[in-house]
Amino acid sequence: MTDTTRAAVMANDRAYPWPKVPAIAICLDGCEPAYLEEAIKDGLMPTLARMRATGTDRLAHSVIPSFTNPNNLSIATGRPPAVHGICGNYLYEPETGEEVMMNDVRFLRAPTVFSQFYNAGARVAVVTAKDKLRALLGAGLKFDDDRAKCFSAEKSDSSTKAEHGQEAASKWLGMAQPEVYSAELSEFVFAAGVKLLREWKPDVMYLTTTDYVQHKYAPEQPEAKLFYKMFDKYLGELDALGAAIVVTADHGMKPKHDANGDPAVIYVQDLLDEWLGEAKARVILPITDPYVVHHGALGGFGTAYLPEDANQADIIARLAARPEILEVMDKAEAVRRFELPGDRIGDIVMISTENMTIGTSAHRHDLAALNEPLRSHGGLTEQEVPFIVNRVIELPNQPTLRNFDAFFYATTAAAL
Repeated sequence: MTDTTRAAVMANDRAYPWPKVPAIAICLDGCEPAYLEEAIKDGLMPTLARMRATGTDRLAHSVIPSFTNPNNLSIATGRPPAVHGICGNYLYEPETGEEVMMNDVRFLRAPTVFSQFYNAGARVAVVTAKDKLRALLGAGLKFDDDRAKCFSAEKSDSSTKAEHGQEAASKWLGMAQPEVYSAELSEFVFAAGVKLLREWKPDVMYLTTTDYVQHKYAPEQPEAKLFYKMFDKYLGELDALGAAIVVTADHGMKPKHDANGDPAVIYVQDLLDEWLGEAKARVILPITDPYVVHHGALGGFGTAYLPEDANQADIIARLAARPEILEVMDKAEAVRRFELPGDRIGDIVMISTENMTIGTSAHRHDLAALNEPLRSHGGLTEQEVPFIVNRVIELPNQPTLRNFDAFFYATTAAAL
């Protein structure tokens, strides 16, 4: 049970009030604000419309790159990538010469808000759609005392009490383990959140979804509207159970295709091969993950490692002159502007324009699985996200308000 006399919990030099009611943050993966506007306009989200009218409604900024892993871990730690170290879904380790997924706990450099609340005696629940995030979000939690649960919809058939705090989550919930490329993957997260709140009563809970729908469908399309109608039903149940809730997103989503529906891409590795010699430079796309059916590893952010003898200023100038590139900068500027860990990005950072993506080489991207015109994210044009609280509290607006302020304001609202 919640203890209203407990002191604030410190996590990464921020003080989080001890909640009097459950504090919930919901990360709607890929939720471009237009999705909410379109669904509300059609009367499909009465709960969220009411929350916006009677609670607190703002826009916030995500971290850059506007990808899933950096932003989920920023929300989980309350800090930018320079603090927690997760600056992409994928990185290049110069010391090994290998490109690896950044989903191992060894890459995490800061404790999560969840682990700090758990250590202070709270009940903590984390439910994620994809399993790639589970280990990172669950870092520091222990499952032997029924005070922590951390499982994914993707692997819900095989969750265990010892490793996830919940035996066979799909059986417990009464929902089949969903397909990874489905709207049902996110619905499982919401349904699990409602059941946990009703029966297990966590002090702090994080629900984070997949952007399968948002990669496939634009805000005005019926399939997208049905997704947000579904979410609103579960949101209403969470709200009715008395929790303080923050709804935000890890990033937005923009169309990234030409008039024919073909992916709009600048292949930077091919350019650098032409300018510097084949394979002299190395372009890394941090959007890369095991789920490339969504996006073909094409996003709005890229970094490149240059050979020592390269004229960096010249390369920056040549890339900046390309109409597909919105901004290009050296490592020092990227670290300063975007609060990134300098040892995990290349010598230069590139950000594409709103309807363009950055690729490596044309032959390295398998786009056969893209059945719809490409929609993706990663750059500055996908940085604006919703930030909605079901209670009235004082909030700044973007760019001061960040999506990773979600738990600070959820616990603040829950402590009122």
